[in-house]
Amino acid sequence: MKILIVEDEISLNKSMVDFLTKQQYLCESVSNYYDALEKIESYEYDCIVLDIGLPDGNGLQLLHHLKDNRKTDGVIIVSARNELDDKIIGIEAGADDYLTKPFHLPELSVRIAAIIRRKNLQGNNVLFFKDITIDVLAKTVVVKDNAVVVTRKEYDLLLYFVINKNRVVSKNAIAEHLWGDDMDMADNHDFIYTHIKNLRKKLLAAGAGDYLQSVYGMGYKFS
Repeated sequence: MKILIVEDEISLNKSMVDFLTKQQYLCESVSNYYDALEKIESYEYDCIVLDIGLPDGNGLQLLHHLKDNRKTDGVIIVSARNELDDKIIGIEAGADDYLTKPFHLPELSVRIAAIIRRKNLQGNNVLFFKDITIDVLAKTVVVKDNAVVVTRKEYDLLLYFVINKNRVVSKNAIAEHLWGDDMDMADNHDFIYTHIKNLRKKLLAAGAGDYLQSVYGMGYKFS
């Protein structure tokens, strides 16, 4: 799951990135309005942690931009102000949640998980796809009562496919979702094929059907 941190307080920004990375989120971060605008125009995120008070703009403007462009990224507003009007304006503008500084990082993680569960997982902690069961809290994969040992990237890849089942997803979309900014370091998408091949092999060995299709010239489809 991919998170964008928009926070101009550098120490807090780093603390959030470090903590959420340990929680196995893929984190990207920026510290100003225009870098954040470039990110949200170019990429999609499962959740955006958005500071209202940025040095070169207002976080609420970014929120309006998201909604005006019908983007569905989850948004948690963070602000040093605890004014009721700010909370109401933020929620009415489309934010999913609001945290007042200072806050505890475990609470932020729990709220992010709740938003992702509600938006992408229909509020469920366990996802089922035919004979595959994914526990998103324990981050485990089971096929017909057989536990499947997967790497973090294989788990993220499977979850991404199940969330987007019956839809063709491009190699670029997969790379962006799983590697974020680091995708630009790769000259080709061979690394995606390697992860997909290993994941498919493990699922088949556990007794799952072969649900992953390669769509020539487009990407992959899980159906």
